[in-house]
Amino acid sequence: MRVKKGVKARRRRNSILKLAKGYRGRRKNCYKRANQAVERALDYASRDRARKKRDFRSLWIVRINAAARLVGLSYSRLIAGLSKAQVAIDRKILADLAVHDPAGFSAVAALAKS
Repeated sequence: MRVKKGVKARRRRNSILKLAKGYRGRRKNCYKRANQAVERALDYASRDRARKKRDFRSLWIVRINAAARLVGLSYSRLIAGLSKAQVAIDRKILADLAVHDPAGFSAVAALAKS
């Protein structure tokens, strides 16, 4: 007896078409085109999850550097001074301090200077 895989195949195709909802043209309703588009989209999504971490870290470093220059330090001297003073504040928190609490950032930078 021949097995046609009707239900499973349809379920698999429909799951891909559901992921392709909102795409333009045949990419949203033609399985082969939708499968290619969804595959590419998932590749980009996984690549960009790693890239997002990179982008945010570089943004934090730019903000910290700008705030450090206002206090009279360079970014590298600030980070070196903080590690020497054993201050364990990560770059995300430092950047947040630099933007929202300049006085607090100045106090932290003073620790790095001494």
